[in-house]
Amino acid sequence: MRASRGMGAIAPSKMPNKAKKVIRKDNPNVVEEYAKGGWIKDAIKKPGALHKQLGVPEGKKIPAKKLAAAAKKPGKLGQRARLAETLKKMK
Repeated sequence: MRASRGMGAIAPSKMPNKAKKVIRKDNPNVVEEYAKGGWIKDAIKKPGALHKQLGVPEGKKIPAKKLAAAAKKPGKLGQRARLAETLKKMK
């Protein structure tokens, strides 16, 4: 049986290099959290790859139905489409 790391804990191998240590008020244990900002820039490794995979020319908007269908697919296509949907919700 694996030991639980607690709710919200991130495996050390998954932590970014920009992590900082913060002591939370609700949990006195030291918790590593992401440094503020910059995660979107790091998340997009290959700009334009989703457009290319979906066959939509760069500069044109990807139709919502096409994006939703791609988000249900496995692999990199699905990952990129889900990230695009998440970023679309941000203002």
